Amino acid sequence: MDTILNLNMTVEQYAGDVRASLAGKVGKEPVLLLISGGVDSTVVGALLLKALNPDQVHLMYMDTGLMRKDETTHVKASLERLGAKHFHVVYCEDEFLSALKGITDPETKRKTIGDLFITIQEREVARLGLPETCFLAQGTIYPDIVESGDVGKGARVIKSHHNVGSPLVDAKRKSGRVIEPLEKLYKNEVRALGRFLGVADDVLRRHPFPGPGIAVRVLGEVTKEKCDILREADALYMEELKTRTGPSGQSLYDEIWQAFPVLLPIRSTGVAGDTRAYGWVLSLRAILSTDAMTAGVYPFQMKDLLEISARITGSITEIGRVTYDISAKPPATIEWE
Repeated sequence: MDTILNLNMTVEQYAGDVRASLAGKVGKEPVLLLISGGVDSTVVGALLLKALNPDQVHLMYMDTGLMRKDETTHVKASLERLGAKHFHVVYCEDEFLSALKGITDPETKRKTIGDLFITIQEREVARLGLPETCFLAQGTIYPDIVESGDVGKGARVIKSHHNVGSPLVDAKRKSGRVIEPLEKLYKNEVRALGRFLGVADDVLRRHPFPGPGIAVRVLGEVTKEKCDILREADALYMEELKTRTGPSGQSLYDEIWQAFPVLLPIRSTGVAGDTRAYGWVLSLRAILSTDAMTAGVYPFQMKDLLEISARITGSITEIGRVTYDISAKPPATIEWE
């Protein structure tokens, strides 16, 4: 039986306690979960659907334009498998890109995205006719709280997480209307809980994805063009990792705890056919970790790196150069921003 290491209890005990707590706190009130499709929010969705009447659980997915390729389709399918009855898609790419225009500071990006998330959520709740008393559920996990400086007196902010540090989220929390059933868990514990709840393996195996989306993987100003380029690079990178075998016999994707590309705010001179090109620089990131508090660099075989790089530059003409990030955490964080 898997254990929730952070709490020294079995997954079954933890799930039972949380389900009882949710039922007691929420009663028959509706609950809204802002779901990204990643492991954390999907496991929260599974918990809500198990603990409460599915008719009172509303799952809202925001197509922000900052998500992975084909994410809306993937999220809808995974939630339907869990028995969701109310799945709301909000198409708000233009709003997010407009709000981010001209912003280059990482903290300002995160705060802007966090505030807009809640602003749109409140608007959509009103449109759906949900009462103001409805609860807001989030997939906050323990490392999110640590990095946001919310674990004790004198704790320092490493970087704000949109579901922890936003002023509007704080206001919701103070009113007692925020539910964060994973706030004491690390990522490996969340996956163990998800397995117990019947979340599909292909969802639980997904690498972590930041709440602000690829906005924090597009360094500098975020534009639609840059997001589209990075989305394609990410899809190719993940495909390569899933089809290549590592030393353990597993796919590279399963050996690596988290991998993603980062689009740097610089261009580099290159050659395309017989002409001079001036393409974007992409950095690949791949790390090993168990709890996201510390992380080491995945030791790729050079052959894999060379072939992955060649496929990316050969398939995406806007990218002219690929590098590999060899920074551990600490001193670096896992995400660049």
